[in-house]
Amino acid sequence: MDYYSRAKYFKTKKRLGQNFLINGEVIANIIDYAEISPEDTVIEIGPGVGFVTEQLIKHAKQVIAIELDEDAIRELEKLNAPNLKIIHQDILKTDLSELCEGKVKVVANIPYYITSPIIAHLLGEIDDLNNKNRNKITDILLMVQEEVARRMVATENSPSKQYGLLTILSQFWADVEIKELVGRRSFFPAPKVNSALVKLIVREKPKLQLTNYTHFRKTVKAAFSQRRKNIKNCLLSGGFSKEKIQQAMQKLGLDENTRGEKLSIETFGELSEALLSDEK
Repeated sequence: MDYYSRAKYFKTKKRLGQNFLINGEVIANIIDYAEISPEDTVIEIGPGVGFVTEQLIKHAKQVIAIELDEDAIRELEKLNAPNLKIIHQDILKTDLSELCEGKVKVVANIPYYITSPIIAHLLGEIDDLNNKNRNKITDILLMVQEEVARRMVATENSPSKQYGLLTILSQFWADVEIKELVGRRSFFPAPKVNSALVKLIVREKPKLQLTNYTHFRKTVKAAFSQRRKNIKNCLLSGGFSKEKIQQAMQKLGLDENTRGEKLSIETFGELSEALLSDEK
């Protein structure tokens, strides 16, 4: 399959962040990693001209392709598959719960400049306990920039730039794993950065059981608001009182000079609960 020649024929649009996957081996691996059965419905985000789509329709009961580019849609329509439904829409404006019955798998090669908004759209925010999109999805296979993949799977022991809000959002609602690193030459046109395939197994319940999830989100957001400052000063800037911060950190045995990126998600949960109990 000469994906390169087919991709070269299509005029890509830089404004849409189009980089088509042309590596047949990686495309085959996507099908394997997605673990698609003949009973599955797959939502494909950003199918482009359909190189992954034409493999998905061989394995899934139904493929729902959500694409914004009209020219790409004309290419997708040439597949003429009875189990392919094409939706001309922005994924960020799409309610997945309205697309079909039952649960779905998501496969996506998404524009890198909107990766974080798409992840938030699929999983919901930390305090969005009944997100309609997340409740619809069993698992997600994403092609993302390698740097973003590292952030999604990071821990408090990772380099400080990797661990942050995206880490906590991703892991709060899913088990996250990098499946494969993908070089830039696997795409046309070749992007300036390397990529990675990341799989998210969506949780039925959040990673932590908390009293107040909105308070937890506020705590985490404050902690990462100014990376060069310690957590005490970040929380002060985030509207928490000095006395409550000191009481909470003493209760947990945390050094006030610790930075947010050195706290595990579990410790953030304990800190949020401690700050909350001190407010009562």
